[in-house]
Amino acid sequence: MKTTQFKNTSIAYADTGKGTAVVLLHGFLENQKMWEQYIAPFSKKNRVITIDLLGHGATESLGYVHSMEDNADAVHAVLAELRIRKAAFIGHSMGGYVALAFAELYPDFVKGLVLLNSTANADSEERKTNRDRAIKAVKQNYKGFVSLAIANLFSDNNRERLRVEIENVKTEALKTPLQAIVASLEGMKIRLDREVLLHLTPYPKLLILGQKDPVLEYEDTKKQIVNTDVALVTFPDGHMSHIENQEELTTVLLQFLKKI
Repeated sequence: MKTTQFKNTSIAYADTGKGTAVVLLHGFLENQKMWEQYIAPFSKKNRVITIDLLGHGATESLGYVHSMEDNADAVHAVLAELRIRKAAFIGHSMGGYVALAFAELYPDFVKGLVLLNSTANADSEERKTNRDRAIKAVKQNYKGFVSLAIANLFSDNNRERLRVEIENVKTEALKTPLQAIVASLEGMKIRLDREVLLHLTPYPKLLILGQKDPVLEYEDTKKQIVNTDVALVTFPDGHMSHIENQEELTTVLLQFLKKI
């Protein structure tokens, strides 16, 4: 694990392998450990960069709101430290929002983009209200909120099958400080709609969705790629494709990286 400084904040990252750079961005309540099973296959032919986003893992919090733009600037600071000028980005959930913010702020750095269980659309008013409810809930019962939030990311039929894996995800999630959880919820709530990037950007793009995703309604989410060159891959499970569909996802992502 290495660190670099961004706005007097320590950003943790890891750098493995050689070749075209691939930046893996975790989701809300996750950290770069979520990518452990993917680093070995990816780093055979690529340089793999994993980063702890603001307030997650070993990266410090920046303030009371962690905007997607702040996270994108932190990612840029890591790439500048490593002298990487072009990379493919794979973002899970909130990591996808950060990847989109990065693509808007630093378009010349992007060679490819994968949104994994993520969306380019901004929060609806209902989702914003739910973020506010979540902020209240986590302040009232931190451990209960985190535990329930993680379990709810998996499809119903996987909660028993993946009981051990879910407990491991909860353990990692409980390392996220309360301030960082609130700051991320506030940041996701105010994020911009970036669907236009799916229509106008020239590099390869891939949207990966779970048909039973409890967070992103499948039919609604896939509407954003109508009349675009974005490829769609659908898995039959929930929001945690990297765990629920690990083998298939590895194959899909390796195929995507061959095009970069």
